[in-house]
Amino acid sequence: MQFCPLCHSEQHVLFAEDKNRSYFRCQQCALIFADPNAQLAPEQEKAVYDQHQNNPEDMGYRQFLSRVATPLVERLPANASEGLDFGSGPGPTLSIMLEEMGYNMAIYDPYFAPDPSVLTRQYDFVTCTEAIEHFYQPAKEWGLLLSMIKPGGWLGLMTKLATDADGFKRWHYKNDPTHVSFFSRDTFRFLAKRDDLEVEFVGNDVILLRKTQ
Repeated sequence: MQFCPLCHSEQHVLFAEDKNRSYFRCQQCALIFADPNAQLAPEQEKAVYDQHQNNPEDMGYRQFLSRVATPLVERLPANASEGLDFGSGPGPTLSIMLEEMGYNMAIYDPYFAPDPSVLTRQYDFVTCTEAIEHFYQPAKEWGLLLSMIKPGGWLGLMTKLATDADGFKRWHYKNDPTHVSFFSRDTFRFLAKRDDLEVEFVGNDVILLRKTQ
């Protein structure tokens, strides 16, 4: 029996298929997930990430990341001082932007900054931009993210949000072989209700969640 990798429900349906993979939609949390049998090996996955041209001196990239940085900082309490950028990638940039705003930042990436010690602490906020869609075990990683946020702290996410089946079939976002978990507004509402979080959607791809306790 195959379980939803986010909420572990057995109730899911075939949502879409293309020439590379099948995709299933959980009927409980609405996560859309790619067939686990089609996952890349770690060395194949890293080869894709190595092609990313993330550069902190790229003003266009900074502007892209400001879509999550600006509304997040506006909501942080005045005494917030420490944050973690989870999934910082080959060219950490958001952490630098937030350091320039006065925050002490740690980074973590399983391939490019694999320091497990930063995962044992709690922070005033955690950011995770264009990374959550790569989670093979989103239940495990979601739990880890929440465990690192202090009560009252914030989680700032950026990911493209899935819509209906017709839109999904034409969606370029699913064609990246490293994209395996596709969240929607319904998924984040489910998680917020289950985990006692406040959720806000900013634009089309930014999700802000506050840990209420």
